[in-house]
Amino acid sequence: MKLGLGLYRHLLNSDHYQFAVQAGATHIVAHLCDYFAHGQRDGQPTGDGGGWGLAGSPLWTVDELIALRREVNEAGLALEAIENFDPAHWYDVLLDGPRKNAQLEGLKMMIRNVGRAGIPIIGYNFSLAGVCSRVTLPAARGGASSACMEAVDQTPVPNGMVWNMVYDEQAPAGIVPNITHDELWQRLDAFLEAVLPVAEEEGVKLAAHPDDPPVPVLRHTPRLVYQPQLYQRLIDMRSSPSNGLEFCLGSIAEMTEGDVYQATEEYCRQDKVFYVHFRNVTGTVPRYREVFVDEGDIDMVRILRILRDNSFDGVLIPDHTPQMHCGAPWHAGMAFAMGYMKSAISMVMKE
Repeated sequence: MKLGLGLYRHLLNSDHYQFAVQAGATHIVAHLCDYFAHGQRDGQPTGDGGGWGLAGSPLWTVDELIALRREVNEAGLALEAIENFDPAHWYDVLLDGPRKNAQLEGLKMMIRNVGRAGIPIIGYNFSLAGVCSRVTLPAARGGASSACMEAVDQTPVPNGMVWNMVYDEQAPAGIVPNITHDELWQRLDAFLEAVLPVAEEEGVKLAAHPDDPPVPVLRHTPRLVYQPQLYQRLIDMRSSPSNGLEFCLGSIAEMTEGDVYQATEEYCRQDKVFYVHFRNVTGTVPRYREVFVDEGDIDMVRILRILRDNSFDGVLIPDHTPQMHCGAPWHAGMAFAMGYMKSAISMVMKE
């Protein structure tokens, strides 16, 4: 098991690489999509019914990716994954729109470029509504600020928006049409059918994130992986060494069915856990709280033992964590999580 740190696009710089090394990380998971284009820079991306902001970061070129990998390597770290496609790159893949085939070709090109740059994994979240319904509350220990859910947002998604970001500011009035769960699964299958052969050829793993928050319907749109067993449907849909999971412990623990320990065991045994989002929560949807890694409903040491016993040798990152009351809230929260993780991994591996 390897300790990593996830960095948003605006954090991909020498100061944050140095922080990662100081906190004990050996690997980086990088976000090239900019969820903070509307100006927010601290904590988790948030937004009202208008979403996180405007999508539209450039397609990933091989030169850009090689330069990023070298930059990370020069800091003494390895670049493990790129996380999330920009909605502007695949909105019609998600919506089954007229530009779907052209956008699939763009995704294939980016997957090839990731492989040729020597980066092993791409994380993605196949979702129409994306991550929404979150609010920020002083809900963690000592009143630390954290991402929470109080209710399910059922405001319809407007035209020109997908994955909680605006891809077309000039879209005509109206809302994204309602579809069934099976129709969304069919769209996922078409995506995997198109891109998995390229991923296999380039040695890239595609890691699917579960729904966050894991509810069956959000903003009038169906969700895919909102219970642990639905990950199996995704795996079985297309048998491939490149088809696997971005295993988010927090999202799985928020689900109303199943068991996070059983799910970890089951998917690790199949060698389908490509990397892990290591965060803790209390409660389940529609009301949960993200909390410090040592205070939630999940026994994180038990999770580490399951990963160890199934020979998991991938990267674990604290994808997000409560913000601490100090001059550097993000840094302090991440440093606490990283210190806990480093110590716990060391302890478990020595048992």
